[in-house]
Amino acid sequence: MVLRARTECGRDEWDKVLRLARARKAPHDLAVRARMVEMSWAGETVPLIAEELCCDEKTVRRWLHRFNRSGLEGLEDLGGQGRKPRITQAERSHVIALVKRPPPGRPRRQADGTLEADDKNGPGVWTLDALAEAARKDGIEVGRSQVRRILLAEGVRWRNTRSWTRSKDAGFEGKGHGSPASTPTRRTARQSCAPTSSGR
Repeated sequence: MVLRARTECGRDEWDKVLRLARARKAPHDLAVRARMVEMSWAGETVPLIAEELCCDEKTVRRWLHRFNRSGLEGLEDLGGQGRKPRITQAERSHVIALVKRPPPGRPRRQADGTLEADDKNGPGVWTLDALAEAARKDGIEVGRSQVRRILLAEGVRWRNTRSWTRSKDAGFEGKGHGSPASTPTRRTARQSCAPTSSGR
């Protein structure tokens, strides 16, 4: 008997599966599973789906069976296998959305031209620790390492913050020359190649 994804589902679930299969910002594994269902609906067999998605036929069968039993919820990660996700997909999305917001401690230009931060005690730049703390304030229990994994999994480019800056503003006063990039080498006296004789 040929295994197919069930088609007797509501229009809402149908639309959600199709949107998820094409979503660029959805978790990769979840989008691939939705794509398996979509391809099955299109009439493709398990071997063809496995070949197209570069995975094992057993994997395709497992997720199609889970979808047929539990619908869209069946495409979520299997419980009890490996470490369970401690936060929901909505919470993951919230953490990712934080990166796109300006940090609360970063000064912003006000209507009168002055610079003022929303929270003078807040972080001026997003670091992993600052993101984790902001997420916890919003009720999401997440640690620094988990924030890092979420950003890496979602393909968010991450740069370490720099503790120095240069400004084109003439009124900007720096902290002096700073330390040189490398220790200058000591110049040695130029030696003559011509032989000398003390007898002359």
